Amino acid sequence: MRGIRSLPTDQATALVSSFHARLNQEREQALAAREALQAIHNEVETDASPVAADAMTITELSQALEVRASTLRFWEQQGLVRPERIITRAGSVRRYQLTAIREARITAALRAAGYRIPDVQKAITAIRDLDDAGHSLEALDARLIAIAQRGLALIRAGATLAQIIRPIAEKERQRQS
Repeated sequence: MRGIRSLPTDQATALVSSFHARLNQEREQALAAREALQAIHNEVETDASPVAADAMTITELSQALEVRASTLRFWEQQGLVRPERIITRAGSVRRYQLTAIREARITAALRAAGYRIPDVQKAITAIRDLDDAGHSLEALDARLIAIAQRGLALIRAGATLAQIIRPIAEKERQRQS
């Protein structure tokens, strides 16, 4: 923002507009994550007893979540998901039971909303401890409030930013004449 005075009017205006666009993108991501978590939370209340057919392989789960298998392996290393290990003749394979699938879905939703791994770890730990996604929903609600506050601050700063940009435009017109 400090360099805004040295930018041409079109670039200065575009810079300010990009802040609004990024805030809107953050909000949309947080809303999508909240919607996904709410759906997962509602599933817990209506789930039937799990059966063996409910489990997924790493390939099936990565395709369902639209992430790479390497991403699921990384999430496992970080303690975000806990697949079962099944020993086969070829070695060991991962099987994701319903709990691991749910954790992977929550992780995917939070990561899509821009949450960093340490924040996702806290959310997953809270869910495991309480067997409830409520805390994650509260965290997303808090994030939405923070995004709204940042948006309001940017709107309030709009008049000041316009006053900074206007002299730039006037100088540009003087140079062109």
